[in-house]
Amino acid sequence: MGVNFRDLIPDNVRRQIKDLRELRGKVIALDAYNALYQFLAAIRQPDGTPLMDRRGRVTSHLSGLFYRTINLVEHGIKPVYVFDGKPPELKQAEIERRRARREEAAEKARRARAEGRVEEARKYAMQAVRLTDEMVEPAKRLLEAMGIPYVQAPAEGEAQAAHIASKGDAWGVGSQDYDSLLFGAPRLVRNLAITGRRKLPGRDVYVEVLPEVIELDVLLKTLGITREQLVDIAILIGTDYNPDGVEGVGPKTAYQLIKRYGSLEKALKVLSHAKFPEDPLKIRNYFLNPRVTDEYEIRWNEPDEKAIVAILVNEYDFSKERVVNAVQRLKKAYREHLRGRVTSLDMWFRKR
Repeated sequence: MGVNFRDLIPDNVRRQIKDLRELRGKVIALDAYNALYQFLAAIRQPDGTPLMDRRGRVTSHLSGLFYRTINLVEHGIKPVYVFDGKPPELKQAEIERRRARREEAAEKARRARAEGRVEEARKYAMQAVRLTDEMVEPAKRLLEAMGIPYVQAPAEGEAQAAHIASKGDAWGVGSQDYDSLLFGAPRLVRNLAITGRRKLPGRDVYVEVLPEVIELDVLLKTLGITREQLVDIAILIGTDYNPDGVEGVGPKTAYQLIKRYGSLEKALKVLSHAKFPEDPLKIRNYFLNPRVTDEYEIRWNEPDEKAIVAILVNEYDFSKERVVNAVQRLKKAYREHLRGRVTSLDMWFRKR
């Protein structure tokens, strides 16, 4: 879920990308789990059930990963996916909360589907989205076959993606959540995985969703705060490590408190009712010093058509004609935008 900063970020800090070609040549470190969850939620049957193969295995995430990644590369974007590792202990309570919510939503979806309430069934099915290790493994294999690099994070994927970007091995982080800004990403690119017309939840209304870029330095300068203070604001609002935040404190109130008192410690002195599942200073320290690794290599390789067909067509029952046609697009895009291009880190590895 991540921290909800939306109301805190001024419109003039959000730079809309009306054409993906504006990001041509940019390396974007994509939060893989975030993207896969978006594909699972968006790519569904009218009643909310996901796409599946003949064995009943979910394939919505593979479809989104395959076709959306090709679209990004065709526009000159150089994607690298970053997968979550073991979540920090701070997150265990939130993980359990999410599991309970998904189970409740899945049961509501089943009842709605049985009673013919299609729209309700779809709404609850989207809330019940679950990503398992068995679903992630073929996604990684597919990326390898496509020649698209991925990095395995030791812990939080967004923290690792932010680290890659802060080192200059990526231009920005691609995610729907704002947490990468807390982890120090110089730029956050939102809506990359869901660009296009999207239906508003619970309404028969469609809106055009465009990517947007938020630069951390510009945000901090506009708000007149430091990154540490941004993290303090997030903790007051609520993060994955303290989901409830402080009762009665929203984004604007949290901002005013930190601006007035300067730090979380001082603000908490006037918030006597504040309760946290973990030491808030421990949460702050994790955002500022997350567990990340420098042991990664980013390289884009020639797509392997046989391997792609073996995974999508032979294993997961995708249309061979559609897959082969898409692979030709990917090969062309690779030749035009990716071939011969490696990151500085990759150059360093090759010299050793």
